Amino acid sequence: MREENLEMSKEKAIITLLQGCNSLNKLRKIHAHVLVSGLRHHVAINNKLLNFCAISVSGSLAYAQLLFHQMECLQTEAWNSIIRGFAQSSSPIDAVAYYNQMVCASFSSPDTFTFSFVLKACERLKAERKCKEIHGTVIRCGYDGDVIICTNLVKCYAAMGSVCIAQQVFDKMPVRDLVAWNALISCFSQQGLHGEALQVYNQMRSENVGVDGFTLVGLISSCAHLGALNIGVQMHRFAREKGLVESLYVGNALIDMYAKCGSLDQAIFIFDRMHRKDIFTWNSMIVGYGVHGRGTEAIFCFERMLEARMQPNSVTFLGLLCGCSHQGLVQEGVKYFNLMSSKFRLRPEVKHYGCLVDLYGRAGKLEKALETIRNSSPNDPVLWRILLGSCKIHKNVGVGEIAMNNLNELGATNAGDCILLATIYAGVNDTAGVASMRKTIKSQGIKTSPGWSWIEIGEQVHKFVVDDKSHRDSIEVYERLREVLHQASLFGYIRDAETLKTSTTYHSEKLAIAFGLARTADGTPIRIVKNLRVCRDCHSFMKAVSVAFDREIIVRDRVRFHHFKGGQCSCNDYW
Repeated sequence: MREENLEMSKEKAIITLLQGCNSLNKLRKIHAHVLVSGLRHHVAINNKLLNFCAISVSGSLAYAQLLFHQMECLQTEAWNSIIRGFAQSSSPIDAVAYYNQMVCASFSSPDTFTFSFVLKACERLKAERKCKEIHGTVIRCGYDGDVIICTNLVKCYAAMGSVCIAQQVFDKMPVRDLVAWNALISCFSQQGLHGEALQVYNQMRSENVGVDGFTLVGLISSCAHLGALNIGVQMHRFAREKGLVESLYVGNALIDMYAKCGSLDQAIFIFDRMHRKDIFTWNSMIVGYGVHGRGTEAIFCFERMLEARMQPNSVTFLGLLCGCSHQGLVQEGVKYFNLMSSKFRLRPEVKHYGCLVDLYGRAGKLEKALETIRNSSPNDPVLWRILLGSCKIHKNVGVGEIAMNNLNELGATNAGDCILLATIYAGVNDTAGVASMRKTIKSQGIKTSPGWSWIEIGEQVHKFVVDDKSHRDSIEVYERLREVLHQASLFGYIRDAETLKTSTTYHSEKLAIAFGLARTADGTPIRIVKNLRVCRDCHSFMKAVSVAFDREIIVRDRVRFHHFKGGQCSCNDYW
């Protein structure tokens, strides 16, 4: 009896030591004490030693493997520790390997935690086939109703783009907690299905499911991508009501959302009141200034960031260069481009060179833009395409043809490039050049990228495409558009002659504006998100509409924001 009490006392002492262990060096000493005390086969002690080595930040997976392979009659807890450790390591494939060994072993069976950890490894590896195999095992073992496992299945399928399967897993869950709902929202957001993400929120409301900070960040992010300001404002209100507005992550998401929805002043308001700011906070604000064409403010914000001793990264300089380009701040843009490498030891990427090419090109310094491409990434079609766009602004046929020839050599020519060069030819009355581009499009069967525009009315986002007849209110939209075109013409709008003969009569943004005018009260701003750059004709149209109907029109196109008011645009016709 005395010996048993002594042994129990030793076990209790060692377990207490393990609970307070915070370094691998201490653990080695405890392990040595275990061996000396004759407790090397003690299951509880071995599991705690293994768990520390496998998952603690102070642990060692190599040491964990050593312990694991010395253990006899391995139980589920031990397998879970080693699988979890590798699932979150730089070698998640080893987690799958240990899972395979466990399934073949006779002493233990997978449980909720086993499946969750190995699914995390599959998610990181994007191993869809293995995920489906594990999914089958989950069903056979009777765990298909387990909320934790099903949530991890949703995350795993989402990471591999299998949205339909993720949705099916979610729909079959007998019980769903908030983590499961957040996983589905994240699933749709990751795949760019932001409208579907917001529909999940509507489903949550109908089932009286609450929201937390993770839900809000996911939904606010989707609002940002869609330009759904009304829903975003609603999310902001929820954040205030639940005391989450002080959260760094929620604050960052709100800044990004307001900036991307065209409400930059509200983004500034939130930014100025945040007590804690990280690199994402500063970048969201600098990029926000940049895409709104407010380069001077972007520079000022950058200087404040440096004063706050925050180290900039590559995204910071993208925002800066974007702002300088849109405002025509050539000297400042070149200065900050050079500072990237000279002061902050950041290597410019293709996107940064693209901003520099755009900066020179918009300012008419086409030879400098050409030199930049040749000295950086001449095999990247994006840079040549940016140069071609600049040639359209300045009607420079020579450099435009150089850009087009390089796109042809790279095999990267698309219909948009042909239309751009055709527009350049048309600008100098070169009818043969226009005909040549038209022939190229037809002979090579080049397809144009369909243009679309989103507009939010109330809490619903409506999508229009070129010459759209699919909208349920299309008859009303076209009737309204004819009235709008007439009113715009009274305020100076003259439709541009078509460069190429196409069936395109009404661009998507014109349809969206007509719908917005029909469905919103007088004086309400109209906000539109467009996937392509606004053409010159639509730009002229929106300036006229803004004064004819006394409306502010805010358009986010592929490149920047345009704020139309009183017949003028914030870009000063420089885009």
